[in-house]
Amino acid sequence: MKGNVIETVMGAVVLVVAALFLFFAYNTSQLRSVKGYELSANFEHIDGIRDGSDVRISGIKVGSVLSTMLDPKTFLATVKMSVEPNIKLPDDSVAEIVSSGLLGDKYMSLVPGGSDTDIPPGGQIKYTQSSVSLEHLIGQMMFSPPGGKKPGEGDSSSPGVTSGAAPGSPSGGEAPTPQK
Repeated sequence: MKGNVIETVMGAVVLVVAALFLFFAYNTSQLRSVKGYELSANFEHIDGIRDGSDVRISGIKVGSVLSTMLDPKTFLATVKMSVEPNIKLPDDSVAEIVSSGLLGDKYMSLVPGGSDTDIPPGGQIKYTQSSVSLEHLIGQMMFSPPGGKKPGEGDSSSPGVTSGAAPGSPSGGEAPTPQK
């Protein structure tokens, strides 16, 4: 009988600690959506952005992504986001999809412009920069020819094609500047 009481008390302690951990994790995370005015932006690629992703200015969370959808006419990804009502963005602001680290989550970064007119609630951010795919960059680096030359450009396997630079000179065809 004593073994059952001890096991019950230990189980209750574990449940209380788990509940405290979940409460702490919820309060310290920024997973809550921000209530504010709605903006939209169109991108070619939104890899890594999903509903609930952060919208940040200078690294500080000022909003959240509400929805992502594909525009059937332009085939661009449309991102709808909510931004805090006290943040007024100029109409020449830029929306970028950036990563919080090499392997970190992606978020929407807003870079305010310098215009005197603001984007109205429900408006659209005109200037965007799509996400950069790490896999795509690595693939380009792995499969590009050495030295950044295109195949057949300046190599000895293609007769009649030269780079235009004299041997030992910089790649502009100019003679090197003499050193004093």
